[in-house]
Amino acid sequence: MKTKVIKINPESPENEKIQKAASIIKSGGLVAFPTETVYGLGADAFIPNAVKSIFEAKERPADNPLIIHVSSLEQVEQVAELNEASSKLIKKFFPGPIAVIMKKKRNVPYITSGGLDKIAVRMPDNLVALKLIEMTGPLAAPSANLSGKPSPTRAEHVFNDLNGKIDMILDAGETKTGLESTVVDTTEYPVKVLRPGPITLEMIREVVEATTGKGVSDEYTHYSTHAELVLVVGGREAPGKIEKIFDEYKNTGQEVGVIATKELDIKCKYFIKMEADDLHELGKKLFSYLREMDEKVDVIIAEGIEEKGLGHIIMDRLKKGATKIINAGNK
Repeated sequence: MKTKVIKINPESPENEKIQKAASIIKSGGLVAFPTETVYGLGADAFIPNAVKSIFEAKERPADNPLIIHVSSLEQVEQVAELNEASSKLIKKFFPGPIAVIMKKKRNVPYITSGGLDKIAVRMPDNLVALKLIEMTGPLAAPSANLSGKPSPTRAEHVFNDLNGKIDMILDAGETKTGLESTVVDTTEYPVKVLRPGPITLEMIREVVEATTGKGVSDEYTHYSTHAELVLVVGGREAPGKIEKIFDEYKNTGQEVGVIATKELDIKCKYFIKMEADDLHELGKKLFSYLREMDEKVDVIIAEGIEEKGLGHIIMDRLKKGATKIINAGNK
């Protein structure tokens, strides 16, 4: 299979390009497309063999549920049973970076829901995605990367992971948010936030009673790099600790890269300065930083940031991908 990459205008998507992608999906194929969070890998949610192809292309465990992407409330009702809590969240946050788990309709194949009787549904806030879903109907669409690797925020990330495994990539440039959607389970009350994301727990609590919980996807490795990822936390003491750890790894002959909030007193060939004062920009760039480093080094040392607001979501992703976490305050 040869994967076609089609550049598309993110603000005024060309209909003929959307139609080509839609015809592939309707015939059971796979198309990667942009959302406001990361690139998704879409298949017709009602074609079991197409959904199976997603798991095969991503090398993803078959019991790891997929999120269904929709473009309208009517499509939500095609795949899920609305309840009071889900209706309130959908009214407040759709379209946007949140997936709402509800009881699934019987017509949704169990392969799409990972064998569960409930399904996660979201409406992306992206014109290319919405136009595509309008033409195809509901799409099963996880992130368009190999399972476990950092999520793709640009079309080239998708191509590097899935070239030859999928039919088409709609390239609309870099995604707006760069962090995956919040996942909320409304099948019990209070609702449970299973994955933190751009729609925060505090925002959700303004609409419904909510707590946190563990999702099925937490059983699997996320956001991992081939390189060892060492996360250093500890506030003001972290930079000094990073300098010591850098020297230790460098002395073993390994190539080491550093992602930190300021320049350090080290001779580092591969260094990325995090803009910690602009968490939206950092969230947008995080997975790109990890992918960029992963291509060049054996070890990545990353500085942790304060876990407030969006910083909590960024640290959630770093912790899940870390090989080890070191607290600079510990002796």
